[in-house]
Amino acid sequence: MDQKIVDQIEAIVGKDGYSVEPAVLYTYGFDASIFHRTPDMVVQPRTTEQVSEVMKIAYANKIPVVPRGAGTGLCGSAVPIEGGIVMAMQRMNHIARLSVADLWVDVEAGMVYSDLNEELAKHGFFFPPSPGSGEACQIGGMVATNASGMRAVKYGATRDFVLGLTFVKADGEIVRAGTRTIKDSSGYQLARLMCGSEGTLGIITEVTLKLTTKPKKTASCLCAFDTVEDAGKCISAIIARPLIPSSCELMDSVSIEAVNKARGNPLPDCGALCIVEVDGETDEVVERDIAIVEEVAKEIGAVAVTPTRDKALIAQWTDARKSVMTSLSALKPGCSSVSLADDMGVPVSLVPVAVKAFQEIAARYNVTVATYGHASDGNLHTKMVIDPTDKDEWDRGVKAVNEIFDVCIELGGTVTGEHGVGLSKAPNFMKERESEISSIRAIKKAMDPENILNPGKLEQWTGPFLRDLRSPCPEYMGDSPAVRE
Repeated sequence: MDQKIVDQIEAIVGKDGYSVEPAVLYTYGFDASIFHRTPDMVVQPRTTEQVSEVMKIAYANKIPVVPRGAGTGLCGSAVPIEGGIVMAMQRMNHIARLSVADLWVDVEAGMVYSDLNEELAKHGFFFPPSPGSGEACQIGGMVATNASGMRAVKYGATRDFVLGLTFVKADGEIVRAGTRTIKDSSGYQLARLMCGSEGTLGIITEVTLKLTTKPKKTASCLCAFDTVEDAGKCISAIIARPLIPSSCELMDSVSIEAVNKARGNPLPDCGALCIVEVDGETDEVVERDIAIVEEVAKEIGAVAVTPTRDKALIAQWTDARKSVMTSLSALKPGCSSVSLADDMGVPVSLVPVAVKAFQEIAARYNVTVATYGHASDGNLHTKMVIDPTDKDEWDRGVKAVNEIFDVCIELGGTVTGEHGVGLSKAPNFMKERESEISSIRAIKKAMDPENILNPGKLEQWTGPFLRDLRSPCPEYMGDSPAVRE
């Protein structure tokens, strides 16, 4: 980075507000994905005004800028693949304003999800999306990727709670979009446009979120099945009863085996299981609803059904489900779980069709694929376990991923349910949204004419499926036969 530019930015954010140290730059060169690229500078602003002034310098010098939250994303959205500046938002981590009577809270982009809910709980409210990285992920990153989690089927994703937000455009202009009202029908909804934009249209600095009351009572039921298709059928049957659970988590046999091997058999040995949670205001409501879950599971053919309100047991189940991703590497010596496909969505009624197809694809390419996720909203996760030094296994894995995504698109679903697009989903995102690409590019051009905001992501993807790997096979630094044509 040119020293003159460094000096200009230092004058804005102070000596403690930036770094050009190699170790710091390396750390900010990757998120939780398989990708890495070292930036030229890391900036840690404290105010929207500081972000604005830094963006003016970047715009004038055509320097790429990539906004970053906690770096928990799995798709490479925060990886600065063209270098430049990483705008790290962790110092903007406060509740700016709270109006319980009006059901909204203004939150700085760098506030951690769990910290926000800890404060809201004091007033009997919560922000429902429940990402697995909730102890670390930041609100700005959640908005930028439209994150969700286990509770989306009942409460919705992040986008459903965004009333308004403040963002900084590429040229430094500060924009306040949206309102602090529950209803708003005033033309184009720029705040919603920013949800899922992954920093390609502007840098989010503050968000106005809608509040909802925290349920007083919960109950859960673990339902074990011989096959993952039966588990999928159970989920759609529960919803069709009708009953909207607060969450319903699916785990296939690969996921169960991995967790049991890594964590000492906390789950029943079966073909698949569902962990269903219901919530409500009274004991009577949750007892009624959990009885319906038990009844439906038995009708579908569950081999075991365990309803409970025991918080310790529920915590054990929840912990086991959340540990799938970290447990998978225990399955095979010398192998690691990798985020290639990772998450996708299909209509809830077609979950059994999708998971069966995923198993068939894994068998055809001889790769180990774990399928799990928030199946009551159709959001599935597929995690591969491969030898990261074996090029042939990488190639087979990429081919399997492309076919898995093809299945989702053919079923009327999506290649990304909650983790964004970034790098790993970009080629298949472009296929899914083919008819929208020209409009998406027009919006990008209008909002960011110099293309400095997180360039090379989403519709701008080019090159091989695997690129800029954190620990690459040398062969993947060029084209690969596994690349989708």
